Amino acid sequence: MCGIVGAAARRDVIPLLINGLQRLEYRGYDSAGVAVQSKDNRLERVRKVGKVAELSHALADTPVSGTTGIAHTRWATHGEPSEKNAHPHVCHERVAVVHNGIIENHEDLRARQQQDGYRFTSQTDTEVIVHQIHLYLDQGQDLLAAVTSTVKDLEGAFALGVISKDEPGRLVAARRGSPLVIGIADAEYLIASDIAALVAETQDFIFLEDGDVADIAFDHMTVYDAAGAVVERPVKASNVTLDATDKGDYAHYMLKEIFEQPRAIADTLEGRIGSNRVLEEAFGAGASDIFDKVAGVHIVACGTSYHAGMVGRHWLESLAGIPCSVEVASEFRYRHPVVRNNSLIVTLSQSGETADTLAALQEAKRLGYGHSLSICNVPESSLVRASDLVLMTHAGPEIGVASTKAFTTQLIAMLLLTIVLGRRHAMSAETEACLVNELRSVPGKIEHALTLNEQIRSLAKQHFGDKHNALFLGRGAQFPVAMEGALKLKEISYIHAEAYPAGELKHGPLALVDNNMPVVVVAPNNEMLEKLKSNMQEVRARGGVLVVFADADVGLISSQGVTALPVAPTEDSIAPIIFSVPLQLLAYHVAVLKGTDIDQPRNLAKSVTVE
Repeated sequence: MCGIVGAAARRDVIPLLINGLQRLEYRGYDSAGVAVQSKDNRLERVRKVGKVAELSHALADTPVSGTTGIAHTRWATHGEPSEKNAHPHVCHERVAVVHNGIIENHEDLRARQQQDGYRFTSQTDTEVIVHQIHLYLDQGQDLLAAVTSTVKDLEGAFALGVISKDEPGRLVAARRGSPLVIGIADAEYLIASDIAALVAETQDFIFLEDGDVADIAFDHMTVYDAAGAVVERPVKASNVTLDATDKGDYAHYMLKEIFEQPRAIADTLEGRIGSNRVLEEAFGAGASDIFDKVAGVHIVACGTSYHAGMVGRHWLESLAGIPCSVEVASEFRYRHPVVRNNSLIVTLSQSGETADTLAALQEAKRLGYGHSLSICNVPESSLVRASDLVLMTHAGPEIGVASTKAFTTQLIAMLLLTIVLGRRHAMSAETEACLVNELRSVPGKIEHALTLNEQIRSLAKQHFGDKHNALFLGRGAQFPVAMEGALKLKEISYIHAEAYPAGELKHGPLALVDNNMPVVVVAPNNEMLEKLKSNMQEVRARGGVLVVFADADVGLISSQGVTALPVAPTEDSIAPIIFSVPLQLLAYHVAVLKGTDIDQPRNLAKSVTVE
């Protein structure tokens, strides 16, 4: 996996393909490549390990051109990062393929193809696809038929772009389980795994459904469904713009996205709250009838979204009085869970294409869970289309691999859900009105948290510049915030960081504490404060160095071994949202000190579309 771009046009498509790949760089990758049908009907391919810039330099040294082509940025799953494993893959100089996803039966196909005389030049699962297509071409099928036959042989998830030297001007695309869109421009059709790759060319897109195969030329396009019938998929206008995917004056996309959070949260709240209540119509048609039946909630998500779900569980149980469980999506689908009657299955995902979360939703449906709700940032995504109800986060494009504004807007969405379910259970109208008023205050409080930026920059230099480990502590709803802070730090600075409930210190983590491990504490002004102070004393007694983000009303001041940064006084219900922001800034400034690739950290991808 990671990024696909393709085009059938009247012009040379190399600049278009390279520009598209550059716009997909935020997804994370280790190599890049391009293949085109040349004017003399040959396949010309160039691949390079490293950044798209390396591929561009190679193309400048050895120019190729063509009006139909495919390109790819690869994030290694099968086989190490290398030129031989980079896409596109070619068979007998006749057919070329780019692929996102994982082919689960690639070993069986490889064994059969080797018996048929095919020679493998890579370690990838993708190479079996190009050989299989070639096999059907050799049997007399045209490119469309060969791709259609091949996808029936494949088990797993894939998005494909395929060209052949035998059929100039033709591009065939297919998808199952991995996203793929078709862009419609003037006198050309384009494909991509993400609309961000194509926004410089068009705002009009067709979102292929699972099982679709598209036959594309510059002047026409036909889509076939899984049964082989011609179908009309709707053309949708996207509101993603070039400006939305530009980092402007910020040094990194991540910093820009941290500072966009007040606006993103305001946009997420817009039209969802009235004077003193949440407007549950925002969750979609039929939401009220569905919510009336909900007796419990089961949240499934991955990574940062999982942490948002953990905060959501705290809110749903403490504020709404409704039972809630939260689970890592990759574990849920294999755990054989016991289905509870009238459960709402809630999936959280920034991209809406996270393979484990999609699979967990399908498994929940198979098991007979109740209705489903997706909280997502991408309206055209697979997760959104598969869910009964949807609440979009309106965070806007998030380019940095380490999620920031997607996380805080997910928290906003979880609190909105807590309120609409809570009014049916333990929550009074007065409590709801107070919560709505607190939600309105969130953008302003985050603006205040952002004023800590320079102090956090200095703190990072003082306490983290030469460190290799860190411990994060929180209690109650702040424990998953601490987990998120630790995740951010390890993702982009490569410092080993762990989070614990502060009350668990005595049960093991204290053994790690010394003056070489900074201990970061999240300290809101709530009923757990005095116990948290005791936990902090346990750290100081062992010579540990504390970095404390504390509610200003707590009155905590810096002292020997304790650096305290005041956060604006905040009601406990919204404190997880506010306290997340300083932790994001801390991770960012530590990563700057370490000199890491902040927006594209090593080994990670933005949208994890494989299991």
